[in-house]
Amino acid sequence: MHCYRSQPLLPQRTRLLHAMMDNVETKGTGTDLALNKNALPQQRVHSGEIWVFGYGSLMWNPGFAFVEKQPAVAHGVHRRLCVYSTRYRGTPEQPGLVMGLLYGGSCHGIAFRVAAEAVDATLRYLHEREQISKIYHEVFRPVRLRDGRCVPALCYVVDQRHRQFAGRLSREEQFRLVANSCGHIGPNRDYVCNTAKSLAEIGVDDRTLRWLAERLDTR
Repeated sequence: MHCYRSQPLLPQRTRLLHAMMDNVETKGTGTDLALNKNALPQQRVHSGEIWVFGYGSLMWNPGFAFVEKQPAVAHGVHRRLCVYSTRYRGTPEQPGLVMGLLYGGSCHGIAFRVAAEAVDATLRYLHEREQISKIYHEVFRPVRLRDGRCVPALCYVVDQRHRQFAGRLSREEQFRLVANSCGHIGPNRDYVCNTAKSLAEIGVDDRTLRWLAERLDTR
């Protein structure tokens, strides 16, 4: 089930306001989005508020104020442990692995509704947190909330041309990297185990993450 079809679109105010809103994907940097909140498609933003889709650490540590959260499914993207972390969960000498979204399929996670008055601060915070190396494209994607509503939500989709994109790694290689890495906010294993736990709490069984978490627990 799809909320709407989407295709790449530059984030200029004029093009956004005149495009068919059920036929676009909004792209831009966090700074652009923060400074141009009013340029977001009005049909897709109620009273200036936005939704943010969490699929990794944002699920269990959003770090920003929100007025509502719901389990949700993002359409047209899927989660993968595919980004080398050289700061938060690893180092340049011993990189860890964190999540990224890749196009295709769907992804379970948690959507957070941010009130209009908090949007600018939230976008700036997320840009500083997620875009240290600018590995993600910041885009709005269709998200289906558990209560049945369909909303556009800010998602972080991996730039596969970036040097920190790890591609498709075997389970054993993922385990090796995660088990042996630690960054300035903590061990990589904590990131993986907390993500697996958050998904289990909303009834989602990610087999690869569960396998990694169970193996890390016995190490």
